[in-house]
Amino acid sequence: MAETSVIPKGLIPTEQPDLFFEDNAVGRMKKEVWDMTEEQLDAVLAEYGIPSPSEWGKVGAYIQTTPRYKVIENRRKNDIVFIPVGCTENHGMHLPSATDTLFVSMICEGVRRYTEKHRPGHVNLALPPLNYGAHPYHHVGMPGTVIVREHIVRELLMDVMLGLWNDGFRKQIIINNHGQLWVLESAIQEFQKRYQLPGIFRVIDWHRAVREMFRTKERGGSWDTNFVHADESETSLALLLFPEMVNMQYAVDTEGKSYLPDGHFDKAVDPFGRPSRWSEGEGHFAIELAATPEGVVGKATRGDARKAKRPLVAILRYLTLINDEILAAFPPGTVPPVEEVTLRTAAEMEPFLREPQSPGWRPVYALPRLGQDNHV
Repeated sequence: MAETSVIPKGLIPTEQPDLFFEDNAVGRMKKEVWDMTEEQLDAVLAEYGIPSPSEWGKVGAYIQTTPRYKVIENRRKNDIVFIPVGCTENHGMHLPSATDTLFVSMICEGVRRYTEKHRPGHVNLALPPLNYGAHPYHHVGMPGTVIVREHIVRELLMDVMLGLWNDGFRKQIIINNHGQLWVLESAIQEFQKRYQLPGIFRVIDWHRAVREMFRTKERGGSWDTNFVHADESETSLALLLFPEMVNMQYAVDTEGKSYLPDGHFDKAVDPFGRPSRWSEGEGHFAIELAATPEGVVGKATRGDARKAKRPLVAILRYLTLINDEILAAFPPGTVPPVEEVTLRTAAEMEPFLREPQSPGWRPVYALPRLGQDNHV
C-alpha cells in the first residue's frame, strides 16, 4: 500500500511535491498568485497600472517631484518611504544599461498607484539614489557597466536614509534590483550602529522575495532557464515593463564559464538552496569580460513578456502587504519603542521624533552619536 504523504504543520501544499507556502499572510498571498490564471494576473497588473511609462519625471510620483505641502500631507497619512535602487550595467545589446533601475522603479511606481486608489495614504517614493551602484568583482572592466566603490555606495545610502528620517520618513524600505545586496545590507547595519534611531529599516532583493515565481518548467513554473542576468528572465521583464527600450533583434544566448562542477553556487534567485549564493565567492568562474562579453549571461532570445506577469504580480502584492502590515503595527507618526530597538532613552529622543518643524522639534543632525563610528 502506498504511503500517504504528510504535510508539515503550518505549510500549504501545491501540486509540486517540493513546493510549499507558509500558512501566514505572505505564504497565502504567494499561493494565491501561484494559482492565478493569466486572466487573473492581467487583472491584478491592471489594478497597479502595469505597464505604464516610467514616472521619474511625473509630478507627484516621487518625493522630489511633489510640491512640499503635498509631501507633508502624504507623510501624515503614510510615513513609509520606498527607496528603489539599481545601477548602470551592461545588459546586452538588446537592453538599456538602466534596466535594473527601471525594473525596481516601475514596480514601486505601481505600488504607489495602487495604494493611492485603495489606501488612506499612498506610499511615498524617493527618487533612486543609486542610478550608479556597487558591483561584484567579476563585473570589472565591462564597457557599459559603471562601478561605484562600495564604501561610497554605503555612505550615499546612509546619508539618504538620515535625510529622509529627519523629514519624518522613519519607515524605510529599500527595494533592490541588482547584484549589490551585501552592500545594502551592510549600509543598514552601519546606519544603525552609527546613529541608533528607532524606525523600520529594510532592504528587499525583490526577485529573491518572490523566487518561487521564477521556477523553471521542470519544477512547475513557466521558465525555460533559471534567472541569471540579461537573460530570459530579465528580457521578459523588460518586454512587459518597457518594451519600447528592447530590441530583440540583438538578443543573444550565452553560457558563463565555471571551473568547478555545478552544485556549489546558486543562481540569482537561489532556486536550489545550494551551499553558497552567487555573491559568496570569486575565482571559481571567469569574469564577464572574458566569458560573456556580450553582457548577457543566459538565454535572452527566450524572453517573453507573458512569463514576467506572475513574478511582477507577486512582488506588487507583497510590497502592498508589507506596507499595510507596517502601518498596522506602527501607524503614521509612531515608531518601535525607543528603548527596545536602540540604546537611547525615550526622553532623549522625544524632541527628535516630533513632527519636523513643529514646536519643540529638533533635527536628527543635532543628536549625539553613540557606539561605533561616532567619529565619522
